[in-house]
Amino acid sequence: MSKKNIKDTLLEYTEKIIDSRLEDVVSERFATYSKYIIQERALPNVKDGLKPVQRRILYGMYKMGMMSDKPYKKSARIVGEVMGKYHPHGDSSIYEAMVRLSQDFKTNMPLVDMHGNNGSVDGDSPAAMRYTEARLTPIAEMLLKDINKHTVDFIPNFDDEEYEPIVLPARFPNLLVNGSTGISSGYATDVPPHNITEVLHAVMRRIDEPNCTLESLLDIMPGPDFPTGGTIQGMDGIKEAYETGKGRIVLRGTIETTPSQLIITQLPYDVNKAVLVRKIDEIRAAVKVPGITEVRDESDREGLRIVVDTKKGADQDVILNYLLKNTLLQRSYNFNMVAIHNGRPEYMGLFAMLDSYILHQKDVITNRSNYDLQKASLRKHIVEGLEAMVDIVDDIIVLIKQSKNKAESKAAIIKQFGFTEDQAEAIVTLQLYRLSNTDITALRQESKELGLEIKKLEGILSSEELLKTVLKAEIEALLIDFDMPRRCAIEADITTIRLAEEDLINEEPTVVATTALGYVKRASTRSYGAVKEQEAGLKPDDVLTGVFETTTFATLLAFTNKGNYVYYPVFKLPDVKWKDLGTQYLQLGQHRCR
Repeated sequence: MSKKNIKDTLLEYTEKIIDSRLEDVVSERFATYSKYIIQERALPNVKDGLKPVQRRILYGMYKMGMMSDKPYKKSARIVGEVMGKYHPHGDSSIYEAMVRLSQDFKTNMPLVDMHGNNGSVDGDSPAAMRYTEARLTPIAEMLLKDINKHTVDFIPNFDDEEYEPIVLPARFPNLLVNGSTGISSGYATDVPPHNITEVLHAVMRRIDEPNCTLESLLDIMPGPDFPTGGTIQGMDGIKEAYETGKGRIVLRGTIETTPSQLIITQLPYDVNKAVLVRKIDEIRAAVKVPGITEVRDESDREGLRIVVDTKKGADQDVILNYLLKNTLLQRSYNFNMVAIHNGRPEYMGLFAMLDSYILHQKDVITNRSNYDLQKASLRKHIVEGLEAMVDIVDDIIVLIKQSKNKAESKAAIIKQFGFTEDQAEAIVTLQLYRLSNTDITALRQESKELGLEIKKLEGILSSEELLKTVLKAEIEALLIDFDMPRRCAIEADITTIRLAEEDLINEEPTVVATTALGYVKRASTRSYGAVKEQEAGLKPDDVLTGVFETTTFATLLAFTNKGNYVYYPVFKLPDVKWKDLGTQYLQLGQHRCR
């Protein structure tokens, strides 16, 4: 290579070098990456309540024809279809998202009907995708309904060979009904699931009364409704979340009591049952609270059931309070209602979510009505042409016979009789048997019905009130088909759990000894009985001043020759061997001499 060529080559590469600070380059690239993961991966869209991978799964299944009344198909086939056409990010992320959409302990209204092992409330992993099968649920079809009528916008997929929807038509407010959780760069979301019946009634109230108060909506929809049931505490936290998008509530399992058992029948949302059972059993084994004899998981296909056996005469209130305080039988839940709204993440309260859903549905109904109006108008135009053709059918037949081909026939019909291109196409493709009296009558009836349909659609497009009427009628149909009773009870106040240390102590016999030099010790009756009293551990020149056989429920009250005293629960004294020295009064911490 000549020196000139080398110089030209170096100059060419030099021209491609970007002169910029590293901090600026990294900042710009990270901002682009953050925007992508916020909008296209981790956060749901407020309109349909779905993240991109969830939307692509449902749309992919819709395109495959996997409706609720069709046979199941292998999950691996669905994952391959979605990954190959819409979501090129690996099969595991797609399958995990599909499994979650099918779990009735994660969502109130599962969107995927999965046949096979799809995991459990014990945290068990689902079966591999080659073993499970899936199809859409009826409620998922409501998210996709009318998507073929240009109700939402489509964009090219990653390789520009397919088109995918930006959002789904979403006949019901999925974000509130099924909730969502996710973490992205700088943002996280935790929208709790709600009861679909209550949410739809709240939408109806918001349509009828755009300026309604939060209190009026709370009368209809008092708070979240988790699929695992239990009790929700903290109306103030619910109100705060519905106003600002942030709030805190407490979730508590449902516990039934008998004289000898605590029976857990419902768990707080997102609690692993196996972990909870193991934790309670660890408490039993370590005797951290007295009175528990056995813990059993008796759950079956009939429902959840965890049994905690208690001793006869045990204080079940103390046991229950300890379990609530020290296990996930009670947990906090923090609202963090963030969703993509108008292309950007926003904290959204209840009003904002309902209004976004209503506006989206108005757009969907408007787009659908425009589509139906265009099709109805075209069909009416064709039917009118066929009706006009009936009166001159003999002339048209002669004209067609004289023509060389279909195109010449159409041109002649348009030129001689004034029909349009669409009408002429319908005439030349008409089958002769359709010229019977019965079919001509049917054409006239169809023309009349099309006229009424066009008038109805034009009314919807020109009247806000008619548009609202259509929206409310569709919501009422959902209420009939998908009515659901509430699962969670709601209590206004958060109960404070108070446990005295004495409540967690077993009453056991023990021996307490005091000495002249100010030592005190507690030993078990077994240790005390194993040696003679004179063999007690003492310092030189020290003597016992008292030996008391008592219980751990007693209290030590000792006075000094200077008028000070010690008041100390016996169960707090260090449990030592009889031969040990024990502890000085002044080392007993906050209960020292006074």
